[in-house]
Parts: sequence; structure tokens; C-alpha cells
Amino acid sequence: MFGIDSYVALGDSFTEGLNDDLADGSFRGWADRLAEVLAAGRSDFRYANLALRGKMLDEILDEQLPIALELKPDLVTLCAGGNDIIVPGADVDAVTERLEEGVAKLREAGIPVLMFNGPDTKVLSVMSVLRGKVAIYNTNLWAIAERHGARMVDLWTMDPLHDRRAWSDDRLHFSPEGHRRIALRAAEVLGIPAPGDWREPWPLEAAPSRWIDSRRSDLTWTKVHLLPWIRRQLRGQSMGDGLSPKRPQLVPLVPLDVLEVADVLEVPDNARRQAS
Repeated sequence: MFGIDSYVALGDSFTEGLNDDLADGSFRGWADRLAEVLAAGRSDFRYANLALRGKMLDEILDEQLPIALELKPDLVTLCAGGNDIIVPGADVDAVTERLEEGVAKLREAGIPVLMFNGPDTKVLSVMSVLRGKVAIYNTNLWAIAERHGARMVDLWTMDPLHDRRAWSDDRLHFSPEGHRRIALRAAEVLGIPAPGDWREPWPLEAAPSRWIDSRRSDLTWTKVHLLPWIRRQLRGQSMGDGLSPKRPQLVPLVPLDVLEVADVLEVPDNARRQAS
């Protein structure tokens, strides 16, 4: 329908879909939502999602990229390197040079590539210290996209993502509503009509957050999310250890039984209430 009959998603937890939860405990995420729009109800549309939480750039390029090159789909989405640049002392330029190798291989194979830059972390307490690194990384990514003819989903300038409600409690992954808006933006970049506008303003909050509430939230986040992440880094462990990609094969996309094509990007009522 849109000249895209097959789609392979590469990346880490962002593309796997954390924390856009499904009832069975798995994750949906922007990539699944985008695939649903691309399929438009067709039984012959094929989709694979090789992304896995915790994956570093080298792992994505070594494990996932060769599969995409072999499958030669009509579209590959690639978002990688985020886990690399948040490591203290990481060389952002070196990370992007390595990423460019992957983009170049995909484009040389004639595969259209949709890239994603990093979001602005200004609104995220504590995580805002990464803002400078992300900005440098994004500048390099834009240059890579231009050199190789790839398209870019500019998360940094998506105003709705500058609201804390676009993020989950871990401040690293997006909320269901954040994933929905990213899928809408990706469809727009591809020139594909989508059921919704990612620019739609957030509902007004009932009450503004207080300073003391923010500090308590910082302490909880440090204990629940930051310290475990540091321990994993020191031990050389990953959130994805022992796990497999949720859609490892390029197979027809099974439509969601409870949704119509016209509203595949909608957020469940309970998630929408949480967002507002």
C-alpha cells in the first residue's frame, strides 16, 4: 500500500518497546505500532523486531545487522548507541563512527533506513546531565543520515517528549503515550498517513509537582533504577542477558484482535488516564 511490504527493526530497549506493556507481560512499543500502520490490515505484510534491551552498539551491529542484510526488507529502522554514550567516559565520536559503518552497509545493500536521534533529557531530573552528550551524538547522526541518504526521526525537537508524562518511571524509557507519539512521528517522516497527531498538546495537570515531591522521586529513582544499573555495568551484565528478540523472524504481522486498523496507535484507557 505504501511501497513497504517488509520491515525489520534493529536496536535496544527503545525499539523493543519498554515500557509499553501488553497484558501478557511483553512490550508493544513504537516499532510494533508503526508496523501496524504499515501493514494497514494486509495479510502479506511482514515484520521482524530484533531489538533487545541492554544491547550495546557492537552487539547490535554484530548480531542484528547481518540478519537484516540477509533479509533485505523494504525498510530498516535503526536506533543504537544510546547505551554506549551514557557510560561514563564514553567517546561519543567513536560510537557514531561505528554506527556509520552499519548505516553504510544497509544503504549499500539498497535498504532504506530510518534513523532516530536522542531525545532531549532537559525535563528529566538527574538524567539531564546527559544532555550535552546526547546533543553531540545527535549532530553526528544528522551528518551520517545526510551522507548516506537515510531518513531521521528527530526525537530531540518533539515537544510532546519534553513532558515528563512521555517517560516511564525509570527516566530511560518512554511511557505508552510516548511510544504512540513516536510511532506517529515515524509514520509522518515516511510520508504515511497515520491515525493521530503526535503534536497534540498534553492535558493540563491537575496540580503542579512540588519541590519536595521531586526530591523524593529522585531518591526513589536512584535506589530502584540507577544503583541496579551501576551494579550491572560493574559486573558486565545486561538487562537482556538470557532473553531473545520478541519477533526474530520476518513473518506476517498478526493483527491485534481487539483493535481496528484505524486506531492501532491508540493507548488503552488506563494508560491514557495515567498519562493525564
